[in-house]
Amino acid sequence: MSTILIADDNKQITSILQEYAKKEGYSPVTAYDGADVLLKFEQNKPDVILLDVMMPKMDGFEVCREIRKISTVPIIMITARGEDFEKIMGLDIGADDYIVKPFSPSEVMARVRAILRRINREEANPAQIFEFDNLKINLDEYSACVNNEDILLTKKEIELLWTLATNKNKVFSRDNLLNALWGYDYFGDNRTVDSHIKRLRAKLDVQEHPSWEIKTIWGVGYKFEVKNDVQK
Repeated sequence: MSTILIADDNKQITSILQEYAKKEGYSPVTAYDGADVLLKFEQNKPDVILLDVMMPKMDGFEVCREIRKISTVPIIMITARGEDFEKIMGLDIGADDYIVKPFSPSEVMARVRAILRRINREEANPAQIFEFDNLKINLDEYSACVNNEDILLTKKEIELLWTLATNKNKVFSRDNLLNALWGYDYFGDNRTVDSHIKRLRAKLDVQEHPSWEIKTIWGVGYKFEVKNDVQK
């Protein structure tokens, strides 16, 4: 049974989502402020987190940053406004998805199901290790290193890097990447890909990697470009 951590200071919302989660066969855990979210996260090790942005003690962005330091658990941010900057900020700090209030509880559960289906598919497939020059990706451990230095990436960033790197010099459109990594039932938009690419590049660029780069193909998408015809 999957555990869903529902974090919102509005007890009516948490109560409704809790009931819907139970009907789906999930085990719901609730939290009403940011500090409580971190405590419940440590105690229950949830499979998915529904995380409200506006909460007392610590807001959702702070909580997301803290969790991303130690875990790649899927996080769906919940925002009271449809402000683009809130959506982009959430994605930039490691959220997997976002939903805007007011929302349909059925839609929230659909997003949870989509994320859990993706996780189950990944766990059912044997992972591999990919190495190219100074880059190493281990899907079994969801880890990556450059120049033998670990790069702390989220689950989605690892998947994105794996998809691009194992298809050297192949151009992927944003829609290609959305469909491959988020699935056809994903409710987001192309900016999700851009935000993840931006964050992934920033982490990788801490180490030098002159033989390869994640390159933007303007008007099309992205590719893992091998420089100087290096082939390994």
